[in-house]
Amino acid sequence: MAKENKFASEKSIHTDFSKKMTYGDYLQLDSLLSSQKTLSDHHDEMLFITIHHVSELWLKLIIHEIQAAISAIQNGNLQTSFKMLARVSKIQSQIIQAWDVLSTLTPAEYMEFRDKLGNASGFQSYQYRLVEFVLGYKTPYILKIYKNKPEVYAVLKEAYEAPGLYDVAIQAIAKEGFSINNSVLYRDFSKTYEKDNSVEEAWLTIYKNVDKYWELYQLGEKLVDIEDWFQQWRFRHMKTVERIIGHKTGTGGSSGVGYLKKVLDHYFFPELWGLRTKI
Repeated sequence: MAKENKFASEKSIHTDFSKKMTYGDYLQLDSLLSSQKTLSDHHDEMLFITIHHVSELWLKLIIHEIQAAISAIQNGNLQTSFKMLARVSKIQSQIIQAWDVLSTLTPAEYMEFRDKLGNASGFQSYQYRLVEFVLGYKTPYILKIYKNKPEVYAVLKEAYEAPGLYDVAIQAIAKEGFSINNSVLYRDFSKTYEKDNSVEEAWLTIYKNVDKYWELYQLGEKLVDIEDWFQQWRFRHMKTVERIIGHKTGTGGSSGVGYLKKVLDHYFFPELWGLRTKI
């Protein structure tokens, strides 16, 4: 009987939420669901706000996972980083699908509330810029945008000056005995990474000897996955913008489609793409 009472007591602890935190409390749903504040009476503005809120949440998780992966790689725990990087790729697939939802917004519908956005622009998303920084794409003018927001500026500046995901991957290769130029290993990490022959030769050796360098090969493919998905995200972004506003100047004064087409030619991990022609 005592044993039965013990189990009954334990069961009540797990099912009685009357005096404990609720689902809504844990997720702070009151705050989250009250953040979608439209500035017009147009039905589709809610879609526009929600898509961007969802994307920012996914970006937050991407940053969380990439920064953890960077730390794991630096500590020699490549297998641990693989799970995190694989998760990033899955998240990216979700963000890409969000453009399909937003593309249901027609040009006429968007123009009904576009003027309410003022100078607000997706190009001002500091989390998107932070993703670029942790992947190694460093653009100094971005920091200037956030000078008047000390907390955001501090976060961006730290990532701007720190080694990105590809930098630590190259360092991991060097630790395995590959000869990497010092100009790469000890470079100024606040500069955007540029293709290097010693890095390409190292990756070529790894890809030609998969069994011998299995972990490094896996690392390379995880990076390719992320860049592949990122490029698909950029393309869907560009096509969605083109579909809705054509080649108009973006809110906030951005060049819109023109800029989005330009960045499609940028690679975070250039040697991993170039070697495929040479294998």
